[in-house]
Amino acid sequence: MPPLVTQLLELYLRLGGSVLLGWILGRQLPKVVPAYLGKFLFWIGVPISIFAFLRHADLSGPIWIASVAAWVAIFFGAGLAWIWIALQGGKEGIGDWGRLTGGQNNADVSSGSPNPQSPIPNTQSLLWSKPTQGSFLLASMVGNTGYLGYPVTLALVGSQYFGWALFYDLLGTTLGAYGLGVVLAARFGMGAQSHWKILQAVVINPALWSFALGLIFRNLPLSNPIEESLRLCGWGAVALSLVLIGMRLSQLSDWDSLAQAGVSLGIKMLLVPMLLGIGLLLLGVSGSPLLVIVLQMAMPPAFATLILAEAYDLDRNLTVTALAVGSTGLLFTLPVWLLLFGR
Repeated sequence: MPPLVTQLLELYLRLGGSVLLGWILGRQLPKVVPAYLGKFLFWIGVPISIFAFLRHADLSGPIWIASVAAWVAIFFGAGLAWIWIALQGGKEGIGDWGRLTGGQNNADVSSGSPNPQSPIPNTQSLLWSKPTQGSFLLASMVGNTGYLGYPVTLALVGSQYFGWALFYDLLGTTLGAYGLGVVLAARFGMGAQSHWKILQAVVINPALWSFALGLIFRNLPLSNPIEESLRLCGWGAVALSLVLIGMRLSQLSDWDSLAQAGVSLGIKMLLVPMLLGIGLLLLGVSGSPLLVIVLQMAMPPAFATLILAEAYDLDRNLTVTALAVGSTGLLFTLPVWLLLFGR
């Protein structure tokens, strides 16, 4: 059996088994269990895994490229998504973008009320209300580079290049989701979530603090039992992260926005990693660092998009559909990235 096939089968057994277990548990256990598990991973599990794996990660070389690539992917995905919205919604869609950048809005897309220049509302534009546009943009630009990206990277590339995944996630996706993502959600949503509370969430994010502490104490010598315990806790957190994804997916059941979700996933999981991956290759980035960056780019939408959708009253149906379909579709896209960039 070819090594690539063996590698994928091992990964699918790890991912599929843990996610399936989570899906079964999510159908059987009270709905509060995923919430408590998520809090445990957010405050304790993921920070410990970051600290543990960072001790053995190779941080030499231009690792900052991962963070830059993350922001390029975020803006590129958002740009492609908005081009699609503008093509579908016509002048109304472009008007909303003008308002986002400080210009005048020509129509209230969320209410479908016509403006003086367009007395008859466009039926297609009514399908792209402002909350729908916000969810579509977020799903196209912010990926699940933490809970899902970490285990995929560790399984396919190993812990040596885990630092590249960390820089992509913490200095790219996390800041992008709760920075630019909040700006977009506030503009297109109906909620009244405090911007200060979102800023506080970024500042007190334990993953960022664990990342900083891991860098500071990276070379601190530890006894073998402590080192082994950290490693086991790190892998345990990875496994629980996959179980949590399965539990969350078991609670997603709305498929009304499948067509729109499919387009956003095509942008997020296919176009962006393909085009930017080729661009990085032409710029001289290759080998395992390139594969790590492409894998992070190709992750399905982050659960942060659901948090923002709830906080700002965006299109929840589109958000949950993109989460469910994207997480499943990852199994089919991973072989593509390994074939194209794995060598």
